[in-house]
Amino acid sequence: MIARLSVAVGVGLAVLGWSTALAEPPAAPAASAPTLERLEKANPVAPIPASPLGIERKLAELPKPPEPERVRLGRWLFFDKRLSADNTVACATCHVPDDGFSQPTPVSTGIGGQKGKRKAPSFLNAAFAFFPETFWDGRASSLEDQASGPMANPIEMGNTHEVVVKTVAGNANYRAFFKKAFGDEKVTLERITKAIADYERTRLSGNSQWDRWKAGDQKAVGDAAKKGDELFFGKANCSRCHVGIAFTDSRFHNLGIGWDEAKKDFADKGRFAITSKSEDLGAFKTPGLRETALHAPYMHDGSLATLQDVVAHYRKGGTKNPHLSPKMEPLPLTDDEANSLVELMKALNGEGYQDSAPAVFP
Repeated sequence: MIARLSVAVGVGLAVLGWSTALAEPPAAPAASAPTLERLEKANPVAPIPASPLGIERKLAELPKPPEPERVRLGRWLFFDKRLSADNTVACATCHVPDDGFSQPTPVSTGIGGQKGKRKAPSFLNAAFAFFPETFWDGRASSLEDQASGPMANPIEMGNTHEVVVKTVAGNANYRAFFKKAFGDEKVTLERITKAIADYERTRLSGNSQWDRWKAGDQKAVGDAAKKGDELFFGKANCSRCHVGIAFTDSRFHNLGIGWDEAKKDFADKGRFAITSKSEDLGAFKTPGLRETALHAPYMHDGSLATLQDVVAHYRKGGTKNPHLSPKMEPLPLTDDEANSLVELMKALNGEGYQDSAPAVFP
């Protein structure tokens, strides 16, 4: 019989047992947990960020502003794949910082390579949304509600809320940082989602070329983007829905995306599945336009490959269906004008939201 020696590192080497050649080798010792000092250094508490140019409001002015300790904790949780059933998916898997906290794919991919039906929307500047509903269909009433949804979705993170809480609560280092953030070590779903939501509220996008131009720098954007701005707020009337800090009215509109003329139905019923109101059939939330050039393809199902395709969809007045939004009308734009609108949207890429995963986790 071929034997193998299993050893442990302690005060010297000690023989623990024997195994046959056909047996599984002993498991590698678990990596030692990082010290609180190392964790503090790797992910220090940071002041709540100032609003970048173009974002007139301040996070401190919110009714319940994010708190630095909770933001720090939420950053860990947002990037932590251990919140998923198989340790492969985190919030950041679909909401990718480099892609404006959206993703460059038509739909999201969850645990086990499962494909969802919708693209992950960006939440940039969501702290100042006109209305609180989140997701494409508005089924969550706040960023906190939104944070809890994917955890228990069998396609996305595939866990249960109870298991998520148990996983986090079983980590002594996490408990220590919950105490710093909330006053005691108690771990609850409400606290987990509050921390994640506070982190998300700090992701602000501004100081774009467009913002600098509006602030007086005439050389910040080119002539095409300036023409696009004139069209956006004038002839093309884009600002009817794309309005405010994040360029979204936070409301729901039917653009005809996903309409099947043969079946006389939508592949995805959108807001209707939440409200059961006929006017909400095929309606989806207006996406914000900041950083939009970073995360093609577009629409809730990723069916439009480029910004040029998006403008073309509006030029034709959307896809006709019984519940098409009355705001969808054919736009008499030339090709040059359509390209100018695209250049404007590209000029909305800014800064203030960028981040990357923490190097060390609790």
